[in-house]
Amino acid sequence: MNQDLSITALVLQASLVVQLVMAGLMLTSLVSWTVIFGKLFGLRRVRASNDEFEREFWSGRSLTELSQAVAQKTLTAPMERIFASGMREFLKLREKRLDGGAQLDGARRAMRASYQRELDVIESNLSFLASVGSVSPYVGLFGTVWGIMHAFVGLSNMTQVTLATVAPGIAEALVATAIGLFAAIPAVVAYNRFARDIDRIAIQLETFIEEFSNILQRNAGQAGSTTIMGQQGAR
Repeated sequence: MNQDLSITALVLQASLVVQLVMAGLMLTSLVSWTVIFGKLFGLRRVRASNDEFEREFWSGRSLTELSQAVAQKTLTAPMERIFASGMREFLKLREKRLDGGAQLDGARRAMRASYQRELDVIESNLSFLASVGSVSPYVGLFGTVWGIMHAFVGLSNMTQVTLATVAPGIAEALVATAIGLFAAIPAVVAYNRFARDIDRIAIQLETFIEEFSNILQRNAGQAGSTTIMGQQGAR
């Protein structure tokens, strides 16, 4: 007797538990792909906006002029927001006529706090991809084990067991493992790619904080000056 062993037929003929496992894995895979595409375009925008602001920062303008320009627009780049928080704190402490060390320490603390907030936003949903990549194969394996167990329980009532009677139940169960791998593999690949990209962005932001701190150190303590200069163009 010919049996329909297509993927659709195997899914429809599977037991309820296996079908629930398959449905959960497919839903997880759909959400995972949504996160992957969202993170892909999001990191691309972050890199582009950071590069644009970094070019503007090293264009040779004074920090005072750059700070005024940043204050008049919506901040889109993480590096831009780090600059704004550090500059704002530096100017606040400068107006209080604190010593240069206190001005620099306050600006660095503000930039570090802003850096952590930006990194938390950039790393959002990354743990979800890690969880999908590590858990999905085991969920699929659970569906496979349950399906095989269910198939053998059904075969126990038969007097004659052949490969034709065993194959459909085993195939139904193995579909769950295949779907688990289908959900896990893209999530693992994407997680590794995004983790590497985020590390590069973090290094770029940390380097900017150090370079900006050096510029602020040269200007710290100059309470009488209204313009904060820097050698941005000499990079």
